[in-house]
Amino acid sequence: MSSQDIVIILVMTFPMFLFSIYPGIVVSELLEKKYGIEESKKRAVMVTVTFLFALTLSILLYYI
Repeated sequence: MSSQDIVIILVMTFPMFLFSIYPGIVVSELLEKKYGIEESKKRAVMVTVTFLFALTLSILLYYI
């Protein structure tokens, strides 16, 4: 994997945020209901899941 591949994947990640916001919200709401996490941790989980899901979608789109 070259550095150009990495740059293309990261650039493709930004449009994928549109498709990955909802899963981030669902996961953070589920964790809040099940484990009672506080708001700051809920937001951190939401951002992390959203980014990881967008990155996963970008990688799958690039290589498939």
